[in-house]
Amino acid sequence: MSMLVDCSNCRTPLQLPAGARAIRCALCQAITRVADPRSLPPPLPTQPYATYSNHHYAPPQPHPPPAAPAPSPYNRVASFGQPPPVNGRKRAVICGISYKRTKHELKGCINDAKCMKYLLINKFKFPESSILMLTEEETDPYRIPTKHNIRMAMFWLMQGCQPGDSLVFHFSGHGSQQRNYTGDEIDGYDETLCPLDFETQGMIVDDEINATMVKPLPHGVRLHAIIDACHSGTMLDLPFLCRMDRTGRYTWEDHSPQSGIFKGTNGGEVISFSGCDDDQSSADTSSLSKVTSTGAMTFSFIQAIERGHGTTYGDMLTSMRNTIRKNESDLGGGGGAGGGAVSSLIGMLLTGGSLGGGGIRQEPQLTASEPFDVYTKRFTL
Repeated sequence: MSMLVDCSNCRTPLQLPAGARAIRCALCQAITRVADPRSLPPPLPTQPYATYSNHHYAPPQPHPPPAAPAPSPYNRVASFGQPPPVNGRKRAVICGISYKRTKHELKGCINDAKCMKYLLINKFKFPESSILMLTEEETDPYRIPTKHNIRMAMFWLMQGCQPGDSLVFHFSGHGSQQRNYTGDEIDGYDETLCPLDFETQGMIVDDEINATMVKPLPHGVRLHAIIDACHSGTMLDLPFLCRMDRTGRYTWEDHSPQSGIFKGTNGGEVISFSGCDDDQSSADTSSLSKVTSTGAMTFSFIQAIERGHGTTYGDMLTSMRNTIRKNESDLGGGGGAGGGAVSSLIGMLLTGGSLGGGGIRQEPQLTASEPFDVYTKRFTL
Protein backbone atom coordinates (compact mmCIF):
# COMPACT_ATOMS: atom_id res chain seq x y z
CA MET A 1 0.00 0.00 0.00
CA SER A 2 1.43 3.42 -0.99
CA MET A 3 2.03 6.26 1.46
CA LEU A 4 2.27 10.05 1.18
CA VAL A 5 5.61 11.73 1.97
CA ASP A 6 6.78 15.33 1.56
CA CYS A 7 9.52 16.18 -0.91
CA SER A 8 12.70 16.90 1.07
CA ASN A 9 13.30 20.02 -1.04
CA CYS A 10 10.01 21.71 -2.01
CA ARG A 11 7.66 19.87 0.43
CA THR A 12 5.26 18.79 -2.31
CA PRO A 13 3.27 15.70 -1.19
CA LEU A 14 4.45 12.60 -3.08
CA GLN A 15 2.94 9.12 -3.25
CA LEU A 16 5.61 6.58 -2.29
CA PRO A 17 4.94 3.11 -3.78
CA ALA A 18 4.80 0.21 -1.35
CA GLY A 19 8.28 -1.09 -0.52
CA ALA A 20 10.08 1.88 -2.09
CA ARG A 21 12.69 3.78 -0.06
CA ALA A 22 13.17 6.77 -2.40
CA ILE A 23 11.14 8.86 -4.86
CA ARG A 24 11.96 11.70 -7.26
CA CYS A 25 9.82 14.86 -7.16
CA ALA A 26 8.31 15.76 -10.54
CA LEU A 27 8.39 19.48 -9.71
CA CYS A 28 11.92 20.07 -8.41
CA GLN A 29 13.55 16.73 -9.38
CA ALA A 30 14.94 16.25 -5.86
CA ILE A 31 15.22 12.69 -4.56
CA THR A 32 13.56 12.03 -1.20
CA ARG A 33 14.79 9.02 0.74
CA VAL A 34 12.67 7.36 3.43
CA ALA A 35 14.18 5.42 6.30
CA ASP A 36 12.90 2.06 7.48
CA PRO A 37 9.81 2.98 9.56
CA ARG A 38 10.98 0.68 12.34
CA SER A 39 14.01 2.89 12.88
CA LEU A 40 12.09 6.16 13.07
CA PRO A 41 11.29 7.84 16.40
CA PRO A 42 7.62 7.98 17.42
CA PRO A 43 5.72 10.86 15.77
CA LEU A 44 5.18 14.08 17.65
CA PRO A 45 1.62 14.88 18.81
CA THR A 46 -0.50 16.54 16.17
CA GLN A 47 -0.72 20.32 16.58
CA PRO A 48 -4.23 21.46 15.63
CA TYR A 49 -3.26 25.13 15.64
CA ALA A 50 -2.45 25.77 11.97
CA THR A 51 -3.63 29.03 10.50
CA TYR A 52 -3.56 30.17 6.90
CA SER A 53 -0.30 30.15 5.00
CA ASN A 54 0.63 33.73 5.89
CA HIS A 55 0.63 32.96 9.63
CA HIS A 56 2.65 30.78 12.00
CA TYR A 57 1.48 28.01 14.25
CA ALA A 58 0.44 29.31 17.66
CA PRO A 59 0.20 26.46 20.21
CA PRO A 60 -0.33 27.47 23.83
CA GLN A 61 2.72 28.21 25.96
CA PRO A 62 4.93 27.05 27.64
CA HIS A 63 5.67 24.93 24.57
CA PRO A 64 7.87 26.82 22.08
CA PRO A 65 6.07 27.66 18.84
CA PRO A 66 6.96 25.24 16.00
CA ALA A 67 8.11 26.35 12.59
CA ALA A 68 5.73 27.94 10.09
CA PRO A 69 3.70 25.43 8.06
CA ALA A 70 4.97 24.39 4.67
CA PRO A 71 3.53 26.56 1.86
CA SER A 72 0.90 25.22 -0.47
CA PRO A 73 2.34 23.12 -3.32
CA TYR A 74 0.57 25.53 -5.69
CA ASN A 75 3.01 28.27 -4.66
CA ARG A 76 5.70 26.37 -6.59
CA VAL A 77 4.11 27.20 -9.94
CA ALA A 78 4.36 30.97 -9.94
CA SER A 79 5.40 31.06 -13.60
CA PHE A 80 1.92 29.78 -14.53
CA GLY A 81 0.05 32.16 -12.26
CA GLN A 82 -0.74 31.92 -8.56
CA PRO A 83 -3.70 29.98 -7.17
CA PRO A 84 -6.52 31.93 -5.60
CA PRO A 85 -5.33 33.26 -2.24
CA VAL A 86 -7.07 32.27 0.95
CA ASN A 87 -9.70 34.96 1.44
CA GLY A 88 -11.82 35.14 4.54
CA ARG A 89 -13.25 32.02 6.08
CA LYS A 90 -14.74 30.35 3.00
CA ARG A 91 -12.82 28.28 0.44
CA ALA A 92 -13.81 25.91 -2.36
CA VAL A 93 -12.37 23.51 -4.91
CA ILE A 94 -14.61 22.97 -7.95
CA CYS A 95 -13.69 20.28 -10.46
CA GLY A 96 -15.53 19.59 -13.72
CA ILE A 97 -14.21 17.08 -16.27
CA SER A 98 -15.75 16.44 -19.70
CA TYR A 99 -13.08 13.97 -21.00
CA LYS A 100 -13.36 15.60 -24.43
CA ARG A 101 -12.36 13.66 -27.51
CA THR A 102 -12.34 10.35 -25.64
CA LYS A 103 -14.81 7.48 -25.52
CA HIS A 104 -15.67 8.61 -21.98
CA GLU A 105 -16.84 12.10 -22.99
CA LEU A 106 -19.53 13.78 -20.88
CA LYS A 107 -21.55 16.82 -21.89
CA GLY A 108 -22.40 18.78 -18.77
CA CYS A 109 -19.58 18.60 -16.25
CA ILE A 110 -17.83 21.88 -17.03
CA ASN A 111 -21.21 23.62 -16.93
CA ASP A 112 -21.73 22.01 -13.52
CA ALA A 113 -18.51 23.63 -12.32
CA LYS A 114 -19.55 27.05 -13.63
CA CYS A 115 -23.00 26.78 -12.08
CA MET A 116 -21.56 25.75 -8.74
CA LYS A 117 -19.10 28.65 -8.75
CA TYR A 118 -21.96 31.06 -9.54
CA LEU A 119 -24.01 29.62 -6.67
CA LEU A 120 -21.20 29.86 -4.12
CA ILE A 121 -20.37 33.45 -5.02
CA ASN A 122 -23.88 34.85 -5.36
CA LYS A 123 -25.86 32.79 -2.84
CA PHE A 124 -23.34 31.89 -0.15
CA LYS A 125 -20.93 34.86 -0.50
CA PHE A 126 -17.76 32.89 -1.22
CA PRO A 127 -15.07 35.32 -2.42
CA GLU A 128 -14.27 34.52 -6.05
CA SER A 129 -10.57 34.65 -5.21
CA SER A 130 -11.02 31.80 -2.72
CA ILE A 131 -12.47 29.38 -5.29
CA LEU A 132 -10.07 27.09 -7.15
CA MET A 133 -11.49 25.88 -10.49
CA LEU A 134 -10.14 22.79 -12.23
CA THR A 135 -11.54 22.21 -15.73
CA GLU A 136 -10.17 21.44 -19.18
CA GLU A 137 -10.90 25.05 -20.16
CA GLU A 138 -8.28 26.44 -17.77
CA THR A 139 -5.14 27.88 -19.40
CA ASP A 140 -2.96 27.29 -16.33
CA PRO A 141 -1.57 23.73 -16.68
CA TYR A 142 -1.75 23.32 -12.90
CA ARG A 143 -5.52 23.83 -13.01
CA ILE A 144 -6.20 21.10 -15.56
CA PRO A 145 -8.02 18.32 -13.63
CA THR A 146 -5.27 15.69 -13.78
CA LYS A 147 -4.77 13.25 -10.93
CA HIS A 148 -1.80 15.22 -9.58
CA ASN A 149 -3.58 18.57 -9.77
CA ILE A 150 -6.74 17.28 -8.07
CA ARG A 151 -4.61 15.87 -5.28
CA MET A 152 -2.81 19.18 -4.87
CA ALA A 153 -6.15 21.01 -4.87
CA MET A 154 -7.42 18.84 -2.02
CA PHE A 155 -4.26 19.64 -0.03
CA TRP A 156 -4.73 23.35 -0.79
CA LEU A 157 -8.34 23.24 0.41
CA MET A 158 -7.27 21.78 3.76
CA GLN A 159 -4.20 23.94 4.29
CA GLY A 160 -4.28 25.85 7.56
CA CYS A 161 -8.04 25.65 8.10
CA GLN A 162 -9.17 26.98 11.47
CA PRO A 163 -12.37 27.04 13.55
CA GLY A 164 -15.21 28.83 11.79
CA ASP A 165 -14.06 27.97 8.27
CA SER A 166 -16.49 26.65 5.65
CA LEU A 167 -14.94 24.48 2.93
CA VAL A 168 -16.58 23.05 -0.21
CA PHE A 169 -15.34 20.32 -2.57
CA HIS A 170 -17.40 19.82 -5.74
CA PHE A 171 -16.65 17.17 -8.35
CA SER A 172 -18.56 16.49 -11.56
CA GLY A 173 -17.25 13.72 -13.80
CA HIS A 174 -16.81 9.97 -13.92
CA GLY A 175 -16.82 7.80 -10.84
CA SER A 176 -16.12 4.10 -10.57
CA GLN A 177 -15.35 1.24 -8.18
CA GLN A 178 -12.51 -1.19 -7.60
CA ARG A 179 -12.13 -4.26 -5.43
CA ASN A 180 -11.22 -3.55 -1.81
CA TYR A 181 -8.81 -5.92 -0.06
CA THR A 182 -8.42 -4.23 3.34
CA GLY A 183 -11.83 -5.07 4.78
CA ASP A 184 -12.91 -1.46 5.32
CA GLU A 185 -15.81 -1.50 2.83
CA ILE A 186 -19.16 -3.09 3.64
CA ASP A 187 -19.83 -3.97 -0.01
CA GLY A 188 -16.23 -5.04 -0.73
CA TYR A 189 -15.55 -2.17 -3.17
CA ASP A 190 -13.69 1.13 -2.93
CA GLU A 191 -15.30 4.08 -4.70
CA THR A 192 -13.09 6.15 -7.00
CA LEU A 193 -12.99 9.50 -8.79
CA CYS A 194 -11.70 9.51 -12.36
CA PRO A 195 -9.34 12.41 -13.14
CA LEU A 196 -8.79 13.51 -16.72
CA ASP A 197 -5.76 11.21 -17.06
CA PHE A 198 -7.18 8.22 -15.17
CA GLU A 199 -6.47 5.81 -18.03
CA THR A 200 -2.73 6.38 -17.65
CA GLN A 201 -2.34 7.65 -14.07
CA GLY A 202 -5.11 5.75 -12.32
CA MET A 203 -8.08 6.82 -10.25
CA ILE A 204 -8.30 8.59 -6.89
CA VAL A 205 -9.55 6.09 -4.31
CA ASP A 206 -11.96 6.98 -1.51
CA ASP A 207 -9.35 5.92 1.08
CA GLU A 208 -7.05 8.71 -0.14
CA ILE A 209 -9.88 11.25 -0.25
CA ASN A 210 -10.75 10.38 3.34
CA ALA A 211 -7.13 10.57 4.47
CA THR A 212 -6.62 13.95 2.78
CA MET A 213 -9.83 15.85 3.53
CA VAL A 214 -11.68 14.01 6.32
CA LYS A 215 -9.26 12.68 8.93
CA PRO A 216 -7.22 15.92 9.33
CA LEU A 217 -10.26 18.23 9.59
CA PRO A 218 -9.93 20.09 12.93
CA HIS A 219 -12.61 21.05 15.42
CA GLY A 220 -14.85 23.92 14.34
CA VAL A 221 -14.28 23.48 10.59
CA ARG A 222 -17.06 22.29 8.28
CA LEU A 223 -16.52 20.63 4.91
CA HIS A 224 -19.30 20.01 2.39
CA ALA A 225 -18.66 17.70 -0.55
CA ILE A 226 -20.96 17.64 -3.59
CA ILE A 227 -20.10 14.65 -5.80
CA ASP A 228 -21.93 14.32 -9.14
CA ALA A 229 -20.62 10.98 -10.39
CA CYS A 230 -21.48 7.29 -10.61
CA HIS A 231 -20.92 5.04 -7.57
CA SER A 232 -20.57 8.14 -5.40
CA GLY A 233 -22.71 7.26 -2.39
CA THR A 234 -19.79 6.86 0.03
CA MET A 235 -17.08 8.59 -2.02
CA LEU A 236 -15.58 10.26 1.07
CA ASP A 237 -15.66 7.03 3.09
CA LEU A 238 -17.62 8.76 5.85
CA PRO A 239 -18.76 6.50 8.68
CA PHE A 240 -22.50 7.29 8.55
CA LEU A 241 -25.00 7.09 5.66
CA CYS A 242 -28.53 8.51 5.84
CA ARG A 243 -30.79 5.76 4.47
CA MET A 244 -34.03 7.54 3.56
CA ASP A 245 -37.11 5.90 2.04
CA ARG A 246 -39.57 7.54 -0.34
CA THR A 247 -41.83 8.68 2.49
CA GLY A 248 -39.01 10.72 4.02
CA ARG A 249 -38.37 8.41 6.95
CA TYR A 250 -34.70 7.75 7.54
CA THR A 251 -32.15 5.93 9.66
CA TRP A 252 -28.39 6.42 9.92
CA GLU A 253 -26.42 3.37 8.81
CA ASP A 254 -23.07 2.88 10.53
CA HIS A 255 -20.52 2.27 7.78
CA SER A 256 -17.54 2.20 10.12
CA PRO A 257 -15.28 -0.60 8.88
CA GLN A 258 -15.21 -3.81 10.90
CA SER A 259 -11.44 -3.73 10.58
CA GLY A 260 -11.41 -0.89 13.11
CA ILE A 261 -9.88 1.62 10.67
CA PHE A 262 -10.92 5.13 11.74
CA LYS A 263 -12.83 7.05 9.05
CA GLY A 264 -13.93 10.09 11.04
CA THR A 265 -12.44 13.57 11.47
CA ASN A 266 -10.07 15.26 13.90
CA GLY A 267 -13.04 17.06 15.45
CA GLY A 268 -14.43 18.83 12.37
CA GLU A 269 -17.69 18.13 10.56
CA VAL A 270 -17.99 16.64 7.07
CA ILE A 271 -21.27 16.30 5.18
CA SER A 272 -21.44 14.92 1.64
CA PHE A 273 -24.21 15.00 -0.98
CA SER A 274 -23.69 12.50 -3.80
CA GLY A 275 -25.47 11.80 -7.04
CA CYS A 276 -26.38 8.17 -6.40
CA ASP A 277 -25.80 5.12 -4.24
CA ASP A 278 -22.56 3.12 -4.48
CA ASP A 279 -24.16 0.51 -6.74
CA GLN A 280 -25.91 3.03 -9.02
CA SER A 281 -24.94 5.01 -12.11
CA SER A 282 -25.65 8.68 -12.68
CA ALA A 283 -27.34 9.66 -15.93
CA ASP A 284 -25.79 11.27 -19.00
CA THR A 285 -27.40 13.00 -21.95
CA SER A 286 -26.55 15.24 -24.88
CA SER A 287 -27.79 18.80 -25.07
CA LEU A 288 -31.45 19.14 -25.99
CA SER A 289 -32.85 21.88 -28.17
CA LYS A 290 -31.22 25.21 -27.31
CA VAL A 291 -30.24 24.42 -23.74
CA THR A 292 -26.96 23.31 -22.26
CA SER A 293 -26.27 20.12 -20.33
CA THR A 294 -25.60 20.05 -16.61
CA GLY A 295 -25.39 17.17 -14.16
CA ALA A 296 -28.69 15.79 -12.87
CA MET A 297 -27.43 15.85 -9.29
CA THR A 298 -25.90 19.32 -9.58
CA PHE A 299 -29.12 20.60 -11.19
CA SER A 300 -31.28 19.19 -8.40
CA PHE A 301 -28.89 20.50 -5.70
CA ILE A 302 -28.93 24.07 -7.04
CA GLN A 303 -32.64 24.00 -7.81
CA ALA A 304 -33.47 22.93 -4.25
CA ILE A 305 -31.61 25.98 -2.95
CA GLU A 306 -33.00 28.44 -5.50
CA ARG A 307 -36.60 27.30 -4.91
CA GLY A 308 -36.25 27.64 -1.15
CA HIS A 309 -36.39 23.89 -0.51
CA GLY A 310 -33.01 23.78 1.21
CA THR A 311 -33.93 24.87 4.73
CA THR A 312 -32.66 21.67 6.36
CA TYR A 313 -30.53 18.77 5.16
CA GLY A 314 -33.59 16.54 5.09
CA ASP A 315 -35.42 19.09 2.94
CA MET A 316 -32.44 19.27 0.58
CA LEU A 317 -32.21 15.51 0.13
CA THR A 318 -35.96 15.11 -0.34
CA SER A 319 -36.13 17.94 -2.89
CA MET A 320 -33.17 16.59 -4.88
CA ARG A 321 -34.67 13.10 -5.04
CA ASN A 322 -38.10 14.39 -6.06
CA THR A 323 -36.58 16.48 -8.86
CA ILE A 324 -34.63 13.56 -10.27
CA ARG A 325 -37.53 11.09 -10.03
CA LYS A 326 -39.68 13.39 -12.17
CA ASN A 327 -37.16 13.72 -14.97
CA GLU A 328 -36.27 10.40 -16.55
CA SER A 329 -37.45 11.16 -20.08
CA ASP A 330 -34.46 13.40 -20.89
CA LEU A 331 -31.91 10.99 -19.44
CA GLY A 332 -30.08 7.87 -20.58
CA GLY A 333 -28.19 5.24 -18.58
CA GLY A 334 -24.80 6.21 -17.20
CA GLY A 335 -22.87 3.22 -18.52
CA GLY A 336 -19.31 2.35 -17.59
CA ALA A 337 -17.74 4.75 -15.11
CA GLY A 338 -20.31 7.43 -16.03
CA GLY A 339 -21.04 10.80 -14.49
CA GLY A 340 -24.33 12.66 -14.82
CA ALA A 341 -25.70 15.29 -17.13
CA VAL A 342 -29.18 16.72 -17.69
CA SER A 343 -30.33 19.64 -19.83
CA SER A 344 -30.61 23.19 -18.49
CA LEU A 345 -29.11 26.65 -18.61
CA ILE A 346 -27.76 28.36 -15.52
CA GLY A 347 -30.60 30.81 -16.10
CA MET A 348 -33.04 27.93 -15.75
CA LEU A 349 -31.33 26.87 -12.55
CA LEU A 350 -31.75 30.34 -11.10
CA THR A 351 -35.32 30.88 -12.26
CA GLY A 352 -36.73 27.39 -11.67
CA GLY A 353 -36.59 25.61 -15.03
CA SER A 354 -37.61 21.97 -15.37
CA LEU A 355 -35.85 18.93 -16.75
CA GLY A 356 -38.69 17.09 -18.38
CA GLY A 357 -40.89 14.28 -17.09
CA GLY A 358 -40.58 10.75 -15.74
CA GLY A 359 -38.26 9.35 -13.07
CA ILE A 360 -34.59 8.40 -13.05
CA ARG A 361 -33.07 5.38 -11.34
CA GLN A 362 -30.56 7.21 -9.20
CA GLU A 363 -31.05 8.29 -5.62
CA PRO A 364 -28.94 11.14 -4.23
CA GLN A 365 -27.32 10.17 -0.94
CA LEU A 366 -26.28 11.99 2.23
CA THR A 367 -23.31 10.83 4.32
CA ALA A 368 -21.70 12.45 7.35
CA SER A 369 -18.90 12.19 9.87
CA GLU A 370 -21.50 12.16 12.67
CA PRO A 371 -25.26 11.41 12.62
CA PHE A 372 -27.74 14.24 13.23
CA ASP A 373 -31.44 15.04 12.89
CA VAL A 374 -31.71 15.90 9.20
CA TYR A 375 -35.04 17.71 9.62
CA THR A 376 -33.86 20.12 12.33
CA LYS A 377 -30.27 20.80 11.29
CA ARG A 378 -30.27 23.86 9.05
CA PHE A 379 -28.43 23.66 5.74
CA THR A 380 -25.85 26.27 4.86
CA LEU A 381 -22.49 26.45 3.10
